[in-house]
Amino acid sequence: MSEQGPQARGTTVRAALEAALAAAPEQGLTARELSAAVGIPEKDVAEHLVHLEKSLKAAGGRLVVLPAECLACGFIFRDRKRLTRPGACPECRATRIEPPAFRVER
Repeated sequence: MSEQGPQARGTTVRAALEAALAAAPEQGLTARELSAAVGIPEKDVAEHLVHLEKSLKAAGGRLVVLPAECLACGFIFRDRKRLTRPGACPECRATRIEPPAFRVER
């Protein structure tokens, strides 16, 4: 099996992420959806979002994080600072977690 190289694009990864997030629906886009839209590995999305958040703040915009939610008990990870999906719920220890979603507001 051969590794897939990076997709050719005419813009930077963060600019492509910003464009995808700006066009995101009200419910936002997950890291998996952003990965598919921009053509980068899902595990790299959170790192790029941290930097994009700083750039947006400097330009008067903001990255909106719609928090992850436990599918078993409904616990919402409101105070979580990391942009990755949590591994387990602190309330019920279930691992079925709806990942956080993101969108841009200007």
